[in-house]
Amino acid sequence: MASESGESNMDREMILADFQACTGIDNIAEAITLLELNNWDLVAAINGVIPQENGILQSNFSSEASQSSMFGPPSQSEAADAAAGGSVPPASSSSSSSSPASSSTSAFCPVNPTSRHIVERQPRMLNFRVEYRQRTIELVLEEGSAVGEIKKILEADLGIPVSKMQLKGWKSGDVSDSTVMRSLHLPKNNSLYVLTPEIAPTASTSKNSDLQESLNQNFLLVISHREAQRDYSLNFPGSRTIQEVKRNISDLTNIPVRHQQWDGWPASASDDSMTLAVSGISYPCHHLSVCRRSSPANSQEPTEECADVHMVSDSEGDDFEDASEFGVDDSEMFGMGSSTCRKAPMMPENSENEADALLHFTAEFSSRYGETHPMFFIGSLEAASQEAFYGKARDRKLLAIYLHNDDSVLSNVFCSQMMCADSIVSYLSQNFITWAWDVTKEANKARLLTMCTRHFGSVVTQTIRTYKTDQFPLLLVVMGKRTSNEVLNVIQGNTTVDELMMRLMGAMEIFTAQQQEDIKDEDEREARETVKREQDEAYQVSLEADRKKREVQEREEAEQVRLERMKKEQEDEKEAIRLSLEQALPPEPDEDSAEQISKLRIRTPSGEFLERRFLGSCKIQVLFDFVASKGYPFEEFKLLTTFPRKNITQMDPGSTLLEAKLFPQETLFLEAKE
Repeated sequence: MASESGESNMDREMILADFQACTGIDNIAEAITLLELNNWDLVAAINGVIPQENGILQSNFSSEASQSSMFGPPSQSEAADAAAGGSVPPASSSSSSSSPASSSTSAFCPVNPTSRHIVERQPRMLNFRVEYRQRTIELVLEEGSAVGEIKKILEADLGIPVSKMQLKGWKSGDVSDSTVMRSLHLPKNNSLYVLTPEIAPTASTSKNSDLQESLNQNFLLVISHREAQRDYSLNFPGSRTIQEVKRNISDLTNIPVRHQQWDGWPASASDDSMTLAVSGISYPCHHLSVCRRSSPANSQEPTEECADVHMVSDSEGDDFEDASEFGVDDSEMFGMGSSTCRKAPMMPENSENEADALLHFTAEFSSRYGETHPMFFIGSLEAASQEAFYGKARDRKLLAIYLHNDDSVLSNVFCSQMMCADSIVSYLSQNFITWAWDVTKEANKARLLTMCTRHFGSVVTQTIRTYKTDQFPLLLVVMGKRTSNEVLNVIQGNTTVDELMMRLMGAMEIFTAQQQEDIKDEDEREARETVKREQDEAYQVSLEADRKKREVQEREEAEQVRLERMKKEQEDEKEAIRLSLEQALPPEPDEDSAEQISKLRIRTPSGEFLERRFLGSCKIQVLFDFVASKGYPFEEFKLLTTFPRKNITQMDPGSTLLEAKLFPQETLFLEAKE
């Protein structure tokens, strides 16, 4: 064990030395981190720093270089043949006695002039997508360039001085203009944005003037993980790219980016390198959902699915995973798995509610075979029949009943190749109501037979009984008639897409002919009913007009009586209040009274004057009561002084006339409140 450990450590030291020689990374800690991320795979680690698209490394280099280390240095003829074939670079004529590790890497690493194999290292190019208000500028620069060179190019394109330009979006935070981009270890594709706080937006860009603010705003993404039935509420700045969001979700859900299947991204989010601020998502909150891409149904056309940025993400930065990551084995991927390989049945046994059973069926079908499938009707067979057969003749459809059986070897092939074919899905969606049931379990099969007996008769039930397990799945095409429902076709699982389409179209021709007769009969019946209905409506309109006329007259008379009674009651109430206030007033003091007397003169809105003497110690409320007793209640009128103008009604009613400076005499006037 000790010797094996020593050899392993020695190998890693050699790999570390070769990696530093190839990449030029002098920081040992950084080099070890990059190697550990690639499980000490030298070629993979070098490709992570020096991408393959630059033609620097290829995987076959390492294998041929290893062979050279095992069997000694290649001859000149072998080196020439290798160079002509493009598998390894041509060898140098100089000899070297390097270690096996160095000889294994010298085939593809530009180490030093004395190495046997030398490859001219091409400069690594970086792509930049820079956003500024309405404009998007794409740049390509060498990795050895400084950040300031980006600003100089933008200065020429945008006409913005470098001194007034702030380049944002770097993953390591703000960087200086002199920083060399190689030291930032940037990916090949990068998204940046320009801020110009000192430059106001022009009129032509006013509608997008808040883009800079959006880049600094936080977006709340509510992401639903469908398999785990869990929601994540995550805050991201507007400068975060879609690719970074998907990588973060990969850490939370353990779904690699290339296997993520998304719903909810807007159509404008066509590039994973776009920032959230310009992707078109809703602010401040946007809802998304993610699940693991279903391998069995979609493995046939991986190229097309990978091209759809919203459904299946690219694989940048992800490690390879085999079929076991999808929860299926190899036999199931080829349509040969049995029901014991699956985590859950298509439909729970003895489900009390048919709608819940169909929801489970639809979810499991989508999980196994992908989201592209017929839209299954959620509800009972009776409800599906009502939807298909008992509407207007023009709206009626055929009923397609899909019967699934996991124990049949044909199920996976039929579902993935027939039921998920675009042409079949489109045709069923337009012309059929599709209802499904799982007959794998005997209890569910018995329940189906009971439903079929009730709706279609014992003949259909007996027909289903005669089919063996390996003849499933079945697709029953049912047409509704006036007196009964008729099964036009029973399609077994051992069919092709073309044959299935032809049989569906044949059933559709029979249905269309019957539908045209039903439409004609329905139109004639509706025409007769329309004439009778119009006559009845005209008579009812006449009766209704007379009734409304009488009701309006009676209502007007009742309203007039009510208003007169209410007016009299209000007047009586006001008079009673006035009399009570008048009786409650203190007596008017004499002019020669020994106490301080305040003589007030009040002008009414009609021009008349009210005069009265009050004791200086009287409360302002007494003044209000006096005015109200004369027919000017406090709620409708305000009492004002002449000069300076002051609203007495806003003062404290408990204060005295002396405190209000209404002494020894004052002229006031009443004014109606607005």
